[in-house]
Amino acid sequence: MGIISWQNYPSIVILTGAGVSVASGLPTYRGAGGLWENDDVARYALADTWRSDPLAVWKTFGALRASILDAQPNAAHRALAALEQRIDRDAELHLVTQNVDGLHQAAGSHDVIELHGSLRHTRCSNERCALPPFEDTRTHFDRVPVCPECHALQRPAIVLFGEPIDVADERRSRDALRECDLFVAVGTSGTVTPAANFVRSAKYEGAHTVFINAEPMEPPNPYFDEVILGPAEEILPDVVAGA
Repeated sequence: MGIISWQNYPSIVILTGAGVSVASGLPTYRGAGGLWENDDVARYALADTWRSDPLAVWKTFGALRASILDAQPNAAHRALAALEQRIDRDAELHLVTQNVDGLHQAAGSHDVIELHGSLRHTRCSNERCALPPFEDTRTHFDRVPVCPECHALQRPAIVLFGEPIDVADERRSRDALRECDLFVAVGTSGTVTPAANFVRSAKYEGAHTVFINAEPMEPPNPYFDEVILGPAEEILPDVVAGA
């Protein structure tokens, strides 16, 4: 396993997936034991289910929220937070995550783009409501909360299947990819769009591309120049050591 020469790259984009949070006791989304392998969980992650049975969605994601609030950042999260502090002041580091657990911020990372939202937050389901998403530790197992501003139902501030990524977050990600010299994907299957297309975009711009994951990608993605296999909490502290 080589050490990435971070100082050689003035613009870096790091994409993280659920594999980064496994050592914090949280499940992955896909593969053996993943959340989406549970048919009930997968059904309640649909936008259509929110419209037909919002309490069922809250029961599912309220339980996941409870797990997230009990979790602590692991060595992978801490390594990326340390990298943000240690790279050259003239360099740019954009951390894009598919995770909704907020553990990157808990570890000290600041510039985090949460593609799929944050389960630590609740928002109004009325898109025209002026109430912004807010931190919320309640699980709402028994009753769907109601917005105090417009009286619409409140929901977890995450992107459900069948819903678009937030326009601003997707734009920020694509702007970062257009400028990046180094693209690193960590702990992600690389199969969920739009993030699945990020490596191709980065490669098109001439970036060096690295895939870090516990398991190899099947089939291999030809747009990755380098593959490093192993748990994120073991690999990242080593590859960040050269920063």
